[in-house]
Amino acid sequence: MADIKSAAEIAAEKVREIGTATEEERLSWKYVPDGERLAARYLKGEADLAAELRTYDDKARKYVAKGAQDVLTRNIDMPRNDFSRKNNKIAMEGIKAIKTDKVGVENIFSRIRQLFKHFSEQGESQKKQAYQALKADFEAKLRQAVQKQMGTTAGVRIDAESHPQFQEEWRKMLRQMDSQYYNVLSEYKQELEALP
Repeated sequence: MADIKSAAEIAAEKVREIGTATEEERLSWKYVPDGERLAARYLKGEADLAAELRTYDDKARKYVAKGAQDVLTRNIDMPRNDFSRKNNKIAMEGIKAIKTDKVGVENIFSRIRQLFKHFSEQGESQKKQAYQALKADFEAKLRQAVQKQMGTTAGVRIDAESHPQFQEEWRKMLRQMDSQYYNVLSEYKQELEALP
């Protein structure tokens, strides 16, 4: 029984194994959460991002900006409605305020706006076409199954849209179509993070 250790002893051993943190790690642990909170307040309209960043010294500002950028970048999403469009605009303005390479940021934002435009315009029409094609295909399969089972489809109303399997197939197709947009958006976000 003497070999059983308390949780505190185990935790102390783990800390010793990790070693001492570098100054950079300590600064990151201290200031990145400040930046995350600042970005959250900024997104709610409760903070002036650029002004509050200037209140930090040069060492800390880098980490506060990193935390804020992480939150702002995560808040850029495909424009599904007016709220997401507004949120994208605010997040993008915030990122532009943080970054020093304004031209690089604007180039990436230009590509993001093109992606959003394609998603809203062509993407929606592609989804409508895919929906109609899936519906027609599913209805044909249902008719064939009814024909095989009953010998006739006369008087049988076939409603593919209410069928759970149709709904599941549509959700799968929708996820697949949206994933293409999200993959490109993710690449753009990574490019943003790499900019100074």
